[in-house]
Amino acid sequence: MRLFIALDLPDDVVRNLESFVARLKPAARIAWSPPANLHVTTKFIGEYPENELPALESALAAVPKRPPIEVAISRVGFFPNERSPRVFWCGIGAPGLDSLAADIESATASVGVAREVRPFSPHLTLARLKERIDLASLTTAIAASPSLDFGRFTARSFFLYRSQLRPTGSVYTKLSEFPFSNR
Repeated sequence: MRLFIALDLPDDVVRNLESFVARLKPAARIAWSPPANLHVTTKFIGEYPENELPALESALAAVPKRPPIEVAISRVGFFPNERSPRVFWCGIGAPGLDSLAADIESATASVGVAREVRPFSPHLTLARLKERIDLASLTTAIAASPSLDFGRFTARSFFLYRSQLRPTGSVYTKLSEFPFSNR
């Protein structure tokens, strides 16, 4: 089974991103992510044996408890850069999220999941660019947006998800929730 670990977005943030993406879609023919599928990934696991799922869940349940994390969703950009864009992203500001990601990385490594070699870079993938396109109309549409502040929320838990690839797009199923504290 294909797995990842993430924070959920509240409905108001999803609605703000939905409105933003709806304004941008006519400006670029790229592979837009459905806003309902957006989440803050802390660890992409990839393929994992279903029979070992209890060990993974146990390792994640042992991630050290912590206070809630204040998350701000704002600004946009391109990975690796605007000259050779592959991903159009939305930024995440969340003090303490890097510590959570590091703890999740250690927990998953303890059950045989390969460690990520790239530094943690929290973001929301708004779209993927499979081929080189002229970004002028997209950057004009972004500049005309009334705001690049999409909302704030308090994260109190993280989730283990299953991702199933379908011809119509990925389908995510929440498998487990892991609260940050015992309260």
